[in-house]
Formats: sequence, C-alpha cells, structure tokens
Amino acid sequence: MLRTHYANEIKPEMDGKEVVVAGWVHEVRDLGKIKFIILRDRSGLVQITGKSETTDEKILKKMNLVKESVVTVKGIIKRERQARNGVEINPVEIKDLNPVSVKIPFEVTGKVPADIDVRLDHRHIDLRRIETQAIFEVRSEMLRAFREKMIDMGFQEINPPCIVSAATEGGTDLFPVEYFENRVFLAQSPQIYKQLAVIGGMDKVFMVTPVFRAEKHNTTTHLNEIISLDMEMGFADHNDAMNVLEDVMKHIFSCVKDKCPDSLKLLKSEITVPKKIKRFTYTEIVELLNKEGERIPWGADFNKEQEKKMAELLGEEIFFITEWPTKIRAFYSMPKEDKEEICYAYDLMYKGLEIASGAYRVHLLETLIKQLKSRDLNPDDFSFYVDAFKMGAPPHAGFAIGAERLTMQLCNKENIRECALFPRDRNRVMP
Repeated sequence: MLRTHYANEIKPEMDGKEVVVAGWVHEVRDLGKIKFIILRDRSGLVQITGKSETTDEKILKKMNLVKESVVTVKGIIKRERQARNGVEINPVEIKDLNPVSVKIPFEVTGKVPADIDVRLDHRHIDLRRIETQAIFEVRSEMLRAFREKMIDMGFQEINPPCIVSAATEGGTDLFPVEYFENRVFLAQSPQIYKQLAVIGGMDKVFMVTPVFRAEKHNTTTHLNEIISLDMEMGFADHNDAMNVLEDVMKHIFSCVKDKCPDSLKLLKSEITVPKKIKRFTYTEIVELLNKEGERIPWGADFNKEQEKKMAELLGEEIFFITEWPTKIRAFYSMPKEDKEEICYAYDLMYKGLEIASGAYRVHLLETLIKQLKSRDLNPDDFSFYVDAFKMGAPPHAGFAIGAERLTMQLCNKENIRECALFPRDRNRVMP
C-alpha cells in the first residue's frame, strides 16, 4: 500500500474518500466495541476508528498494536465532530510493517517526561516526538529563509573546506586530523576562505557550513560541532555588514512566524519582528552593567548572566553590541584608526544570548601582520592568507550566525542540544 495522504491532508470535506496513510502508532485505545489508533506522521496526527458493527473482525484484532509500531492503513474518511480535527478514518486494511521487538525507552507522547540524556541516547526515537519535530520545522524554515534572503540580496553561495592547515581564528582550540603524511585540523571557522573568495573577486558570498570548536565547555549554550551561517562582502565596512544582518534577521523572523505558527504555539514561543535593531557600544554596555552593581573591568568579556541582564536593562529583545576591545576579538577585526584599543567588531544579542558576531576585516597588509604578531601568531604560518593581501584586497566585512543558538532562541528552549539533529559536545559523539 503506497501512501496517498499525510495526516494533515485528511479533511472532513473528503468524507467517503478512500485513502492510505502511513506512520507510527502514537496512541491505542480499546473501549470494547470501539477501538482507536492515533497515527502519527511528520505532518501531525490522525484518528483511525474501528467499530465492531462496521469493521471487519480481523481488522479489529490488527488494531491491538504496540505503541510506535510502523504501519500503513487503508480506510474510508468519515466526518466525525468528536474526532480530532473533525475527521477520522475507518480502516479496511492495516499492515504492521516492522513489528516492535523491544521496549521503547521513553514515552514519545510526552505524557511522562524523559531526561534529555536518555532522549539523546535514543535520538531516533526522540525525533518522533511532536515537540522535537516542531523544533526542526522551525530550524528548517530558518535555514531556508537565510538562503532566500542572501540570494535576494545578490549573494553567491560557496562551500569552504572543513580541513585546514592552521587555526583560522588563532588559539589552540582545534581538533587535529591525520591527513596522509600531514597533521591538519578541522576548521573552527570558514573565515579565511570566505575572505579569500571576496579578495578573489566573488565580492558577495554566503555559506551554510559545519565548524568545529575544541573548547572544553559543558554548558547549555555550547556545542563542539555547529552549523555556521556566514556572509562576507567586499567594498564594505562593519555598518554595511550589520545592515545586511539586520535585514536577514527580520526576514528570518517574519518567515518563521508566518510559516510555522503551529510549531511555535506548541513550543510556547512568540516571535516579534523588529522594526529596527538598535546598536550600543561595548563601553556603553559596560557602564550600564557597572551602574547596576556589576564589576566588569573595561576589556573583559561578558558572562551568560550579564548577557541576560543587559537585555533586561536595555529593554531590548534584540540588539547589537559594537566597538569591542581589540585584544579580545579575532586578529582579523579592524582596529579604529584613532583608537587602536577598540576595533570594528560587533555581536548580535537575541533574548539574552549572543547568536551572531562579525567585524570589518583587516585588509591592510601591515595592520594584518601587526595583529597576528600581537596574538603571538607567526605570519609565516598563514602565508597563503597573508600573501593574498599583497595582491589587491578590497575593504570587506562579514558575520557568522550560529544556527543552533538561533534555533534555540526561536524555539524557546533552554538546552542547545535539543536544536542539533545529533549533537556533538565534550562527552557525546554517539549516536
């Protein structure tokens, strides 16, 4: 039996029509003369109703299924006010495609809460939860909207390598990889390569790419493998890049709000599309927090609690933090001409969490070498990158959005692991 319809396509006005649905047994109820199966597929739920006076006895016996059984059901649609969505299917044929042979590790309906580690250990089961599917519907729409807006604005999609010969952002938090006779690393960012694409004349590029961070975090907002939504544009500065990021975020918010209302309702999440995203300097934020009792020396980064507090104090759900201390940003962030201790880097904060960052890049050779050396990095280790700036590099800027963090905030979740299909953190490399 080939499926003819998904659950959400079964409507009362189709009364009397024969259909075939397929999916998992979400619930089973036996009331004696009447038996119910709630069938679940990726689109939702539909009720299968068998009655002793109208349904073949063999079919009624087949309805005694174990939860999470994989089945196809052929039946006749019947308008029924008391049924889910005002419609049910009276079965004429049921096939159990692969009988369940072990106990399902937790209740997929959500009636009995399950620990997140148990759910992630059996992620293929957790993905069957309606709430989990709602998260990934939102994530999918977010990714689609990002690509759509970038293309609409004239950007070209590229695919940078994930294997690199040196750190792209400095530091030692890299995963080493054996690569024939060489020791290489998993990329912590596509930064160098998207800059080279712009220097190469591609001018406006974007990418959706995995990146890897060998940082020993164990928090609810960090993963060691993430998907980065990156943009780089030539003949532009930080303000130009922030304008693009603002337009992208507005489009993402609008699309998710419009296309995923049921999922957002299920996740108890509300999305407000901002008219304008305000910009505050790092110094203004430090002064504001210190005025409210924090003790943050100028030049220090913010912790998680301070990020939440600044959002409350500003009364802004989403905002930029601009003009960061040069020493705590990546070497490729352009210092101010008249005040080198400050650079043209920025972060985008959303609901108390950093979800994106970017900068006006260093495109001047002398400044680039100086910046590398100030981080105790050897310019010779970046020769293929540094040499490109000797051959006509335009001013350029860009940003990177963390897909999992943005999904987490859109879906009103507390743990980023729920927003990665198969999350990778310090302890989890399976499944």
